[in-house]
Amino acid sequence: MTAASHPAPAHVLSNAAPSFIAADVGGTHVRVARVQASGDDAHPVRVLDYRKYRNADHAGLAAILSDFLGDGPRPAHCVVATAGYAREDGTVITANVPWPLSARLIEAEVGVPHVHIVNDFEAVAHAAAQVDASGVLQLCGPASAPRGPTLVVGPGTGLGAAVWIPTPHGAVVLATEAGQASLAASDALEMAIVRHMLRDRAHVSVEHALSGPGLINLYTALCALEGTAPRLATPDAVTAAAMTGSDPHARRALDVFCGLLGSTIGDMALLYGAHGGVYLAGGILPQIRDFLRDSSFVARYLNKGPMSEALRQIPVKVVEHGQLGVIGAASWYLGRNAR
Repeated sequence: MTAASHPAPAHVLSNAAPSFIAADVGGTHVRVARVQASGDDAHPVRVLDYRKYRNADHAGLAAILSDFLGDGPRPAHCVVATAGYAREDGTVITANVPWPLSARLIEAEVGVPHVHIVNDFEAVAHAAAQVDASGVLQLCGPASAPRGPTLVVGPGTGLGAAVWIPTPHGAVVLATEAGQASLAASDALEMAIVRHMLRDRAHVSVEHALSGPGLINLYTALCALEGTAPRLATPDAVTAAAMTGSDPHARRALDVFCGLLGSTIGDMALLYGAHGGVYLAGGILPQIRDFLRDSSFVARYLNKGPMSEALRQIPVKVVEHGQLGVIGAASWYLGRNAR
């Protein structure tokens, strides 16, 4: 466990709305919260207790949920947002989570009668529409936009993306596997990097560059292209060296990362018609917010020929709410039950 619990006051816990568990499962960390409906349409989820766990310290999600619940009573419901594709049978197809996930096994092992699994960025998209202006960093575009399709994208262990679409009968969220689309290079250096990556694989996806492991891929490719042995082995090390300027290859890798991210987000905004705005979430971006703001991200995002004018009308913001995943999972669950 890497973060402390923050229990709500007793008078909050006694609220009539039943509590349930919401979990956000990423490739590196699991965030778990006990939540309940707040009755506030603007912020429908109240977080009663919240903790963050390292995946590497636990045998599986059931062990984490059991630790979180301790010897206390089990709630009737648990909703799990996870990277990957959630099947109807409660299992998940994923390349980034270190252990298999099964709703039925979690029910049996943890003692929670009903476990629901949803794609993590589908869940985050449900929460993004509730993020206050104080919780974001504005990168470009107007402060607000007309209500419309809203894109949520996040580079972390992989790259997730979802689209929040308002309708007269409530919002619909389109879960995507945009991170598995082919990476598009825009200049000679990026083309050389893609060619280098193709030595080891038949398909270079977006998340092979735009993720934590992707940043390492960019760094090692740049080192190889310049005949230098890489000396950094983790995304955090590359990020730190780039921010301090202590390693020129790391700084160049982060430059390339930001440029590719701008181009890719611009593509996605056009593909999905995201005139309601773009939210950038995930674990990497808050760490590099100043670097990202001063990088080529905005120029590359807008570099879409005559469509650049349309992209200028779309707000692009970095989401910095640490509990966004669990709030999104809870929002998804509450919206599903309200139908």
